[in-house]
Amino acid sequence: MAVALFRKTLNPLNPNIRILRTLSTHAHAVVAIDNSEKPQTDTSSSSFTFSPDHTDTANKGDEIHIKSNKLAASTSVTMPMSFMTGSIVGKRFYKQVTTRAFDDGIGWSVMLDYRTLKTPSKRPLKCPTLPLAKAIAAEWEYQLTDGIRPFTMPLMRLACTALERVPLTRPKIIHNLMTRFHQDLVFCRAPHDNDLTHPIHVLQVKKIDPLLKWVESEFGVKPVVYSSFFGGKQEEGLVKAVENVVKKTDDNELAAIDALTSASHSLIISIAVFRGVIGIQEAIELIRLEEDMQVERWGLVEGGHDLDVADLKVQIASAAVFLGLTKK
Repeated sequence: MAVALFRKTLNPLNPNIRILRTLSTHAHAVVAIDNSEKPQTDTSSSSFTFSPDHTDTANKGDEIHIKSNKLAASTSVTMPMSFMTGSIVGKRFYKQVTTRAFDDGIGWSVMLDYRTLKTPSKRPLKCPTLPLAKAIAAEWEYQLTDGIRPFTMPLMRLACTALERVPLTRPKIIHNLMTRFHQDLVFCRAPHDNDLTHPIHVLQVKKIDPLLKWVESEFGVKPVVYSSFFGGKQEEGLVKAVENVVKKTDDNELAAIDALTSASHSLIISIAVFRGVIGIQEAIELIRLEEDMQVERWGLVEGGHDLDVADLKVQIASAAVFLGLTKK
């Protein structure tokens, strides 16, 4: 389902984008759909929302509510755990998915029949570009008739995050990114004086050092690498330079960088993807450098390593594609 979804939507937009083959089981978006242009003769449900409470909604007008665990009062669009573990949240109630320009001429909306797709706070989902709107429409188009699966819609999740969470929590997101910066994956180096870790040290020098040289040339400060379990500390000049890059991003870019960093444990890799220095496949290779070497040596655990790889590919690919689709 995911392969067809992305190929159908994104290949015509950019033939160089190669979308990976699985969908993430880690979805974080709660979506809401409301009535936009309801025909007078149509008596079907006019809205579709995720309900945060446990009240009975059987007699509350024509709204359809999906029950879930009660959400804390916050600006987060993270899904309840039940949606992250493969839950189906109601049967598909629409037949046709289309896109339409907003009346103000700014942005594009996704339509499920006559219904306008909305965010969890019931604001219209305004996509900055038509390619992004079409990609999200494709995610909804490929939902099966037996149920809607939010965890198969990573672009929808990122769009909701950019619209609702990032504007309200931008300082906190940046603070969290910079707090973990000193423990960035690319700064950690396996000891070279140990027989067990020497091979991975050699591989890290070969694969990661070119990225660190780019960081030095880009920001004018040489990164500090370390082998300590407790991490190290980067020079203040590098910290400030990286923080300035993050602060200058728009809401869509910051949402994607945050998602990339969460998946990769590396703000440096995320910024390199954002700047176009490395691609999706190279980013995944750097993230899994040590684990792939261990798998090559000791073997792959089916149902473990393979699922981790699939999940990582979806998270990195969806965030990178989201970055590309939001560029005007």
